[in-house]
Amino acid sequence: MLNILFFVLSLVNYGVNQGVDAIQNAGQENFKLERELKFFSKSPIKSIHTKLGDIVDCIDIYKQPAFDHPLLKNHKLQREPSFQTFNGKTSLNTSGSKPILFGLEKDECPMGTVPIPRMTKNNSIQAKTLFNNHIMTQLDPGTHTAQLVLWPIYGPYYSAHGTTSIYNPKVKKGQVSASLLWVQKGTTNNLNKIVAGWHVFPQLYGDEETHIYAAWTSDNFKKTGCYNYHCRGFVQIDKQSYLGGKPDRISVINGELAEIEILIKQDSVTKNWWLIMENKNIGYFPARLFSDMSSAEKVGWGGFTRTRPGTVSPPMGSGYFPDGRFVHASYFRQISFQNASYEKIPSHYTKYSLISNPDCFDLQDYGYKDTRFGYTIEFGGPGGDCGN
Repeated sequence: MLNILFFVLSLVNYGVNQGVDAIQNAGQENFKLERELKFFSKSPIKSIHTKLGDIVDCIDIYKQPAFDHPLLKNHKLQREPSFQTFNGKTSLNTSGSKPILFGLEKDECPMGTVPIPRMTKNNSIQAKTLFNNHIMTQLDPGTHTAQLVLWPIYGPYYSAHGTTSIYNPKVKKGQVSASLLWVQKGTTNNLNKIVAGWHVFPQLYGDEETHIYAAWTSDNFKKTGCYNYHCRGFVQIDKQSYLGGKPDRISVINGELAEIEILIKQDSVTKNWWLIMENKNIGYFPARLFSDMSSAEKVGWGGFTRTRPGTVSPPMGSGYFPDGRFVHASYFRQISFQNASYEKIPSHYTKYSLISNPDCFDLQDYGYKDTRFGYTIEFGGPGGDCGN
């Protein structure tokens, strides 16, 4: 009888201890989150409520969250790249419409400040959850890709460039659909990678709209890296456009096209990796963030989707399979990269298409078409029951 009583008391005590541990762990996580928010909650010089519902803080350029990263304590701000960017005159839209806007309507932030979307506790929790789930890794169940990749034997690479059409595929909570280009180096465990493009990601933003984004990691998203500004690292330079912003228009199937030009390029002097969109120097990823990103081993263009295992995949791109009609499927045009000291197109290089399920998504490589399209691919598809 005494043994039974001791066993019951032990169970009760174990349950109490477990409950106390859970409360303590929750308290520690909450404390960490509050501390993280303090890093991001800089005293703004000015706050702006945009027409699209964002709250944007104009932060002193030298006091932005990036410089709270332990590796960037003594970082010297680079205000502009040492290389010349593209002239921005490669738009497929012949109607003469203005470039895509994904930020403030004008330079509303005062001189010496940069726009940083305000972080809230809710979206910080969401970002941390997504980060812990490694949602950006291609090896996870429920992830599907349709991407063009250049072999490492033609590297090292120092840039990736392309102009992609912008759409708004129907995506549910727990899913993501993206168009992206990327540069990377390393193996699975120590992968260094920079990604940029557009995506629809309800779990991250709380809406089903399209957002312009970038992401980075130095260890395949295990302990480092994030989307946009959800961790310290990316240095914002532009006074108008910012990551996470919604484009002011999207493409209409069989109608007007909206597209964005993207360049990820290493500065040969500082070794920082610059992000240029629509011929604007949005900012850069400092070289010190990465374990080894002196150059890239691979570069790629295309799309990916993600859904919970056992559920149907959302559409990729416009939802159309490639068909050679650029008012249907999503595309990347004017594809180029820097190899050694030259800007090149992939025409004479061996490439491979990374297509996880051709019944759901596809990619077509059209090669060099003409001066307006340049080197072009189409990608995407309707999704559906694509397996894991």
